[in-house]
Amino acid sequence: MVITHHGGQCFKVTHGDTTLAFDPISKKSKLPAVKFGADIAFVSMNHPDYNGIAEVTYGTKEPFVIQNAGEYEVDDVHVKAFGIPGTYGGETRMNTLYQVRLEGSNLVFLGALADAEIDPKILGELGDIDILFVPIGGGDVLEVPAASKLATKLEAKCIIPMHYDAAALKAFLKEEGSTNGSGKPQEKLTIKKKDLAEMNSTIVVLAG
Repeated sequence: MVITHHGGQCFKVTHGDTTLAFDPISKKSKLPAVKFGADIAFVSMNHPDYNGIAEVTYGTKEPFVIQNAGEYEVDDVHVKAFGIPGTYGGETRMNTLYQVRLEGSNLVFLGALADAEIDPKILGELGDIDILFVPIGGGDVLEVPAASKLATKLEAKCIIPMHYDAAALKAFLKEEGSTNGSGKPQEKLTIKKKDLAEMNSTIVVLAG
């Protein structure tokens, strides 16, 4: 599995011939739009920062789009999606949290989550988390202390922060007591199930 960050909350996850896009950035966003082909696109919120479906429809790939709560199975990818009401940009919106099983690994993508108090019923559905994508930038998403507390509670093997600036990242790494030095970003994360088994709340910062 290879994971790359494309700014904001946009991540590209590839395994073999399968490409997943999480929160692709639209041309209407103030963030730089993305451009790559995906087989499945996950949209956590109907907002230009996250709903760039056209930008991940590229080449021979036209993604199966998931943007609402429910259970889905696309080829060998198993998905549970949970809707959580929230506010973004001063408007009431629905944020969709995703649990994705790929290559025997359990990925949880929190989307534009603003409240760390998640329904216990949803938490019970998430299982043992291998990779957690968590927003840490504050404002419309989780503030650093709440993001850190939630990441600790979820006990993910690997934690990938998103939706942050340099100050928020530094504060998050300090809060987590991370040994990731200055938080120098990696260009990509190439990881196998056996690698995850050796991790324990390991923070991986990806360049975006």
